[in-house]
Amino acid sequence: MKKIWSGAIVGVLLAASAGTAAFGMASTDKQAADGKEQRYAWPLATCSTEDTITHVFAESFAEEVERLSDGQMEIQVYPQSTLGGDRELMESCKDGDIPFVVQSPAPQVSFMPELCVFDTPCAFEDIEEARDTIDDPCFQEIVQEIYENAGYQLLGMADQCFRVMTSSEPFEGMESFKGQKIRTMENTYHLQFWKAMGANPTPMTFSEVYIGLQQGTIDAQENAYELIVSAKLYEQQKYLIQTNAVPDYITLISSDEFFQTLEEEQQEIIRQAAQNAQEKARESADTRQGERQKQLEEEGMEIISVDETTWQEMRQACQPVYENIREQAGEELFDLYMGTDE
Repeated sequence: MKKIWSGAIVGVLLAASAGTAAFGMASTDKQAADGKEQRYAWPLATCSTEDTITHVFAESFAEEVERLSDGQMEIQVYPQSTLGGDRELMESCKDGDIPFVVQSPAPQVSFMPELCVFDTPCAFEDIEEARDTIDDPCFQEIVQEIYENAGYQLLGMADQCFRVMTSSEPFEGMESFKGQKIRTMENTYHLQFWKAMGANPTPMTFSEVYIGLQQGTIDAQENAYELIVSAKLYEQQKYLIQTNAVPDYITLISSDEFFQTLEEEQQEIIRQAAQNAQEKARESADTRQGERQKQLEEEGMEIISVDETTWQEMRQACQPVYENIREQAGEELFDLYMGTDE
């Protein structure tokens, strides 16, 4: 299972984990002298900070792998883009240089266009419905094949619950969306959704959002509770509207090239560890959302729920977006996601 690493990555790995074994390379002389069995140390990379559900997912997976293998398999987590940005991590993972990556499916759409299905707005009224949908065996079978055909293994999917909207203006239904300059990611379907709502979506990197709100370049933004708190957006926004349009998914993927080099028992450990970590991450997301919501209220934000009438109006306005996603994702996958398959 020996692997030749790219120059940029090997420098970081050697500096951060000197003496560990990579891709089954020999263990240290000290381990051999002590009579200990060989341990495998594999890198897992993320672009997120350590105070996120992404990191909880990654660390839980590493802990479960070590536990289930009785300490014979080890994973080292490298957060905060230590080994590269989202696109670099996808490329390195496919090549087998970085065996594991935890990230949003959003940057993966460039590699697997069908994954735009996860950008479908107003598909679910609660997060458990979303989780049940993506866990459905029929849905998983199609998605797994998409990842495998692209050179990856999808090991698990967690989330940070729904993305929600914050605004400097109160919310009183669909009319409140009209004309609002809302920051979005540079995502085709997010832009289409907010245009369908009557808003004026403005793509912007997240690092610029706080200043954009402060200077009035944008009136609103949409994100997970975690980022709203960590970026202190409550200092610039008075209202949080629970639009709950799109779940903020997180994927755990592996290089298929790497995965196929593992023994069957090791593959089973990896898969079981991923499922355990997925459940822990989801439980943590639910708990932390409640905590973050309370914190935002204490900071002076008013949290507003979207009523059923407005929700149905939002969903009706999404019909053109649905047709575009259906065309890109494929009818079967889209219908399974929307619960309209027959």
